[in-house]
Amino acid sequence: MNPSAQSTQPATRLLFIEDNAALLQNLYDYFEGQGYQLDSARDGPSGLHLASDGDYDLIVLDLTLPRLDGLELCHRLRQDSHVNTPILMLTARDAVEQRVAGLRAGADDYLVKPFALVELHARIEALLRRSRRPATAQVHYADVTLDLANASAQRAGQTLVLTPTELKLLDALLRAAPRLVRRSELERLLWLDEPPDSDALRTHIHSLRRVVDRPFDVPLIETVRGLGYRIALPDGP
Repeated sequence: MNPSAQSTQPATRLLFIEDNAALLQNLYDYFEGQGYQLDSARDGPSGLHLASDGDYDLIVLDLTLPRLDGLELCHRLRQDSHVNTPILMLTARDAVEQRVAGLRAGADDYLVKPFALVELHARIEALLRRSRRPATAQVHYADVTLDLANASAQRAGQTLVLTPTELKLLDALLRAAPRLVRRSELERLLWLDEPPDSDALRTHIHSLRRVVDRPFDVPLIETVRGLGYRIALPDGP
């Protein structure tokens, strides 16, 4: 398929990695009509190649793909190719474990098949709004520095490889540090009024800890049970 943009402004570029030809055609019919520019791949290796080399605004990734499944593809994009493009994962699997696995692999959101195209569109718009948040000056606390203008973060001089969702969480926690940020505030930041489920935020925080805390001697991200999270030094600010 060779889609073309239908907007007078630079079109938002979406990459669909989906092996179901009928669904893919429906996606093209709907989203091209909304003015998006689309590319697609129907197997894992082709999707990995396009996602790694292409300049996309958002990737919609099916969990079940030929030759390379969506979980491994997502993991490689985040860990090997350092792709920060927002990823929305599609899955026919309804189990919580599969959704959690997708988020831990680096997906920013998910949608369970079958779904309404208008809901997929709304989730894509929400992810795009978050990824295009105006950049501000650097924020820092302790030995962590975040620069949203460059979508980059460091701790103790070491680069932290974070997904767009993890960058937003770190930004919110750093700006409040060492004060508490309630989980409801973080959920609104990520999903407005429709968080995927009760495990989604916890999963993203867990992934953020793996990058920000685990490689270093002093952990900074603290869970305040029943309330939320904060970044704080063990001995005070």
